[in-house]
Parts: sequence; structure tokens; C-alpha cells
Amino acid sequence: MGFFSKLKKAWSSPEDAAQQALDEYKKEKGIEIEEHTAPEPETPAQTVAEASTPTQETDAAPTPSEDWQAGLTLSLRQADPKLSQWLNIIVEGVDEKGQNLWDRLAFLFKALGAPDAEAKDFITKFDAWLNEMGYVVVAEFKSELQYRLTLALDLEDEEDERDRLFLKLSEGISKTREQITKRIDNLLSTHSSLNDEFWEEFEEILIMADVGMEAANQLMDNLKARARKAGTDNPDDFKNILRDELEDIFKVPPRIEAVNPPEVLMMVGVNGVGKTTTIAKLAHRAQMQGRKVLIAAGDTFRAAAIEQLEVWATRIGAGFFAKTEGSDPAAVAFEAMDKAISEGYDLLLLDTAGRLHTKTNLMEELTKIQRVVGKKHEGAPHRNVLVIDATTGQNALSQTKLFNEAVGVDEIILTKLDGTAKGGVVVAVTLQNKLPITYVGLGEKMEDLRPFNGKDFAKALLT
Repeated sequence: MGFFSKLKKAWSSPEDAAQQALDEYKKEKGIEIEEHTAPEPETPAQTVAEASTPTQETDAAPTPSEDWQAGLTLSLRQADPKLSQWLNIIVEGVDEKGQNLWDRLAFLFKALGAPDAEAKDFITKFDAWLNEMGYVVVAEFKSELQYRLTLALDLEDEEDERDRLFLKLSEGISKTREQITKRIDNLLSTHSSLNDEFWEEFEEILIMADVGMEAANQLMDNLKARARKAGTDNPDDFKNILRDELEDIFKVPPRIEAVNPPEVLMMVGVNGVGKTTTIAKLAHRAQMQGRKVLIAAGDTFRAAAIEQLEVWATRIGAGFFAKTEGSDPAAVAFEAMDKAISEGYDLLLLDTAGRLHTKTNLMEELTKIQRVVGKKHEGAPHRNVLVIDATTGQNALSQTKLFNEAVGVDEIILTKLDGTAKGGVVVAVTLQNKLPITYVGLGEKMEDLRPFNGKDFAKALLT
């Protein structure tokens, strides 16, 4: 059943799943179940606030009162069917983490039909993460909580989360948009037709934005063809033509998603691009979606790489496998693969070295890892994921070419997109290599690794 179908069922009538959830919750807490009568519409905020006040009778957190539960039910049912709205209600009057917040979250899970075990697991892991990070005040972790709920409740495709993602993307490329859009607007205001002079000036804009000469020429050829096909040379039509072209460039071809578990991702990329934190963020996302994740430290050249990965694995609660510094990376991969299979992991994220000053040795090492993992687990690695840094501009293009020729890249994760004013590399790397960008990094937090949507990128860039 789709999410909003569940939602409609959950909040449809006084005898619905939400009321049943309330009854079950009361039964668990030993609260007498009375005839269902909703409070007057003007009182829910007051009842929630009153019930949120802790008592001094015991050191344990107070059990939410019947009025508190009824008020919360009414408020949730009256709200728009959006996670952001529900979360605002859940945290209303709650300033800090604690049993009051956990009870409210548990009630939300139950009202949406989620199993108790899922709610308990979610709350336990989130509480552990808050302790690890030292967060106490709700305002400090609310956005992370919403992100985790989005993944846990499978809400990423819903309108509210898409809007939030678009806003995050728009904010992340603000530097690039300011540079490119400002120059394009100026170009359009000074030309009355899409003539040769217009295209020459547009080429300069592309190169300044780190699109690069080769990609810029290819993009302009495509845009000219679109303009001819549309029968226009009017500058007023240019942004729509460019937006349509960008959407086509970023279209991801269909692929077979099914794999023989466990799924294995080999993470490649040079040092300094954010590969370690990207692995942690991918593991975090997968775990929030209910997968059991193992991280393997295949970069044995740097002791710091092993330590950093172990810290992240501990922080997010993922499995971790490593050998000593200087060990054979292929041996690490082989033994990690064995552990993933024998212990029932769903996903293995395999880190690799990224030292480009020994290019030949590095590429031979990567192909050896591929070969060894494939012998242990047929079909593995299922995806080779290249991590590149958007702020490096044309270097990102050369890195993509190098790794793609050596080991074959299946997809790209582009980090630090929020830190560059020359985000044209997004276009260049896709156009020249015909590789999909699956995620973009828009900040340092776990929630800042976001699925890449080419249509949204074009829209955000050219608003």
C-alpha cells in the first residue's frame, strides 16, 4: 500500500487506525480506555503543553497523559499530510531530547502503522547518535531527525520532501547560480537574437563556469540544434531551451537494480575529495532504510584513513572491517567480502586508496581488488562509485577519465557542490563521460548527501 493510502486510512474516521493506535498505546501504558470523544478544536495545543510538564513524583520520565495523547491525535489529523507538519506537532513544547520526545515519536510510528520494533530501533539508534554528537536541544537536531524519518518511513518521493530537497539543492548551488544566471541575464539583455556574437559570449560564460572547452562546444551545438528545431532565435526563449537541454543531459538510463546480496560498492577517488565522509553518509542512508551495512577500510596506505573510517562506522553504528596499515588491499577486500556474506550484511562499502602520484600502481591495485572480490562473490563489485570534488573544476574531469578508463565507473558522487561558484563541472562531467551523477554533497551533515535530480538542478540553476 502506498504511503498516502496508508495515511488516508490512518486519519479517516474516529474508528480508524490512528484511534486504534491510541488505544493500544494507552493499554501498554496502563491507561484506562474510555469512550472516544475528541477534545474541542481550540484545546489541543493547551492539552499537549499541560501534559508535557514533567512531574516530580519520580525520577523516571512521566507517562504521557490521556489528554496529551488525544490532543496529539487531533492535531496530527488536522495537519496537512506532510512530514514537516507532523514533526512540528511532535516537537511542540519539547525543547530537549528525552522520554517525552521518544514517546511522541513512538506514537507517530504507531499511528502510521509502523511496527513497534521499527520505532524502538529508530529511537534507540537516534538517541545513541545524539549522545555521540553531544546534541541535546531539539533545534540542534530537528533537521537530522526529519531526514532520518524521511528515510525510515520511505517518504523521499513525497511532495513535502521533494520540496525540501529542492530548497536544499537551490541553496547549495547559490554561488554557481549567482555567477552563471547573472551573466546569462546580462547576455540576454544585450542581444536581440541568437546570433554568432551571442554564442561566442555564451561560450565564455560556460568556460568561466568550469564547463570546459570540449563540453562547452558540445553543449552549444546541442542548443543551436534545439533552437533551429523550435524555429526561434529569440533570446526570450533561450532559458527554456537551455533548461530542456540540461534535463536531457542528466537523464539517467534504466539499469538493473537487482543484485545477488550482499550488494558491493567499490568507492574510488583521489585523496581529499571527501570519500571517507561520503562512505559514512551512504552507510547512514542505507541503515535508515533498514539495511545492514559493513564498511571495509581498503585504503591501507594511510593509517589515518583506517582510523577515520572506524570513527565514522562507530558513530553511525555500521559494521567495520580493517587490517593493519600496509596490508594488501585486495586481502582486505576478500576478507571483508567473506565477513559480509557469513554475517548476513546487505551492503558492503569498500574504501580504496586515492594516491595519484603512483597512478599505475593504484590502478593495478583497483583492478586486483575487483578481480578478487568477484571471485569471492560473483557479480561483485556491483557498482564502482567515483567520488569527485566539485571545487576542483577541470581536475574533476581528468579524474573521471582516469578512473573510468582504469576500472570502469558506474556512477558519480559530486561533493562540495555548495562550496563552488563554478558548478559547471556538473554539466561537463556528465556530458563528456555519459555517466550519471547519483548524489551531490551539499554540506557537512549526514543529511547533506542528497539524491541528484537533473530536472531540479536545471530549474534551480536557471530561476
